[in-house]
Amino acid sequence: MVKIMVEQEQFLGESPEFTAVLRAAALVAPTDATVLVSGESGTGKELLSRYIHRNSRRNREPWVTINCAALPESLAESELFGHAKGAFTGAAINKKGWVQVADGGTLFLDEISELPLSIQAKLLRLLESGDCQGVGHSRITRVNVRVIAATNKNLFDLAKKGLFREDLFYRLNIVPLELPPLRERLDDLSLLMQSFLTAVANKNSFSPAYFPKSTMAVLNRYSWPGNIRELRNFCERVGILHAGSEIEVANLPWEMQQDNSGGALDTIGGMFTLPNEGLDFLQMERDLIGQALQRTNGNKSRAARLLGFSRDTFLYRIKKFSILT
Repeated sequence: MVKIMVEQEQFLGESPEFTAVLRAAALVAPTDATVLVSGESGTGKELLSRYIHRNSRRNREPWVTINCAALPESLAESELFGHAKGAFTGAAINKKGWVQVADGGTLFLDEISELPLSIQAKLLRLLESGDCQGVGHSRITRVNVRVIAATNKNLFDLAKKGLFREDLFYRLNIVPLELPPLRERLDDLSLLMQSFLTAVANKNSFSPAYFPKSTMAVLNRYSWPGNIRELRNFCERVGILHAGSEIEVANLPWEMQQDNSGGALDTIGGMFTLPNEGLDFLQMERDLIGQALQRTNGNKSRAARLLGFSRDTFLYRIKKFSILT
């Protein structure tokens, strides 16, 4: 298991997809390389970026976070690069931008895909030379800042459509780190739940809630669209409402009690009916393994989860049936 602490928050897991990202982050952290962190909302992009900063040579220098989606286009350039007194109506004083504030440290640009195209050229220049020119300033200053950007969108596709500067994409994409969604690292689900429930119990001074196997089976079939953020909030809710108690399937939110086809999960009857004429079980198992590998493009961890196997068990069965991968 890999476990790191970022301020008061834990970042932990043991699935191969997750630990590979953390190993890469640990390698790039001591450098000054630009990093592009991608992943769905709620996967922990800012937490990973903070980890990189705290393990860099800049960890005693400023950490500045900018949500690009919250920057009004008319003020984005001034907010990022500063402005001179009188540069525009309301500019009563000289003002530093967030880039200058981050000088010597790390500038974290969240939701970088939302940065206005009109500002992207200045960001590209900053990345390439460190040049920074505020609105209304005639003089260019130079800053020493490391940039870590995060996105939940595919910047390459946006660039091909002309919605994001292609040259800026390649300049940001020097070290790409992609956090997997929770549905692709369900091996970590039990570990994460235990950690979150324990944290809730310790914070409120009561016994932690717990999940029996029947409930965990349902939660393992849920797609977790909100990822780690959704899981943490869910654990806080049930940890408070069912402190020290077993959380049954009936206690779960409605959407978690639904299967992928939208129907209610049958927790009593079986999923398959044995034909009267019987079947070749070994051949069926071999075919299902092949289908799982095909559906996941050869990803063994995801294929194992589709069939309800651990990764080690799945690898054993691949070897058993001499399936080429």
